[in-house]
Amino acid sequence: MADDNKRAPETDVAQGLHYIDPQTGSIVPPVQPSTTFARDEHYELVSAAHSYGRDENPSFAMAEDLLTRLEGGAAARLFSSGMAAGAAVVQALKPGDHVVIPKVMYWGLRNWMVRYCERWGIHLDQFDAANPDDLADKVQPGRTALVWIETPCNPTWDIIDIELAAEVTHSAGASLAVDSTVATPVLTRPIEFGADIVMHSATKYLNGHGDVVAGALVTAAPDEFWAEICANRAEAGAIPGSFEAWLLQRGMRTMFLRVRHASQSALAIAEHFAGHPRLEKVLYPGLPTHHGHIVATKQMTGGYGGMLSLCIKGDERDALAFAGQCKVFIRATSLGGVESLIEHRYSIEGPSSPIPKNLVRLSVGAEALDDLIDDLEQALESL
Repeated sequence: MADDNKRAPETDVAQGLHYIDPQTGSIVPPVQPSTTFARDEHYELVSAAHSYGRDENPSFAMAEDLLTRLEGGAAARLFSSGMAAGAAVVQALKPGDHVVIPKVMYWGLRNWMVRYCERWGIHLDQFDAANPDDLADKVQPGRTALVWIETPCNPTWDIIDIELAAEVTHSAGASLAVDSTVATPVLTRPIEFGADIVMHSATKYLNGHGDVVAGALVTAAPDEFWAEICANRAEAGAIPGSFEAWLLQRGMRTMFLRVRHASQSALAIAEHFAGHPRLEKVLYPGLPTHHGHIVATKQMTGGYGGMLSLCIKGDERDALAFAGQCKVFIRATSLGGVESLIEHRYSIEGPSSPIPKNLVRLSVGAEALDDLIDDLEQALESL
């Protein structure tokens, strides 16, 4: 058998870390729905690692171990959603701390951060992800406690240099957290570039089948900040259910296949529609014309992701009409599943959104590439 430490990550994921049940020989991990765990006649736990299901459910172990291995981290924790995972990081800060986030990132988390920080006396600044110097200008040495970045940034797909962000963050004595939901560990391993914490909305690519809401955090080191995050999860109980954790590890087994296929198709779609007369521009970091292409090539291996956006020539009505004419792409929010989705982000985010009104976001799935291209072509022709 190959050395456990030398197996390719694809092998570890496909085999669930070579799981074999020692009692039955099953190669599929069981679901453990129990909320509590027994003690023996001496009142010692039968299993020292399991006392109560809120923080010690054995069903979490497979997905957490897989993520730790894939991200090259020291430990991982599952959460009830990506929002819960992101919130746990910010909730580990103290009143008076300073945090820096991108202006364009997942809007739900950005809006929550703004409200939470204002309410709890945490100072927050936002930087322009398209301007490499703006982050350094916003970070305050000795005062900034956390820098939060997302790369690629949803839905403009700006690329933030993780290595540069880590240098700026650490020189100020702060921690760097990276939302790597879109890149996944298939394409980017932020800890290798200096990140302290990696966050995933596991609802998206990690699960990949549109039937789980979950989140995850991975830490580079089990430091005091991580201990506070873990204590928050244990006490507040922002955990997934047993079956959701099982579905997540099941979905992760095909992650490399799904992400690579989606990345290949997204690149082909971006190349096909670049310069299209009915489009103002195509936003995709895999295009050499994208302003973040060089950095993306440095920190993304094996593809540039399955997400891209099209800016329609015209206004909001034209973008909505385009989405309305699609027959293969499904009009729905979310991303990272096997079904290709199309979404008019401004309609979702509302008047406070910095997103252009003519932008339409595409999440490329597992369908035949020709069907996807033909669908977008006919929708554009209808305008």
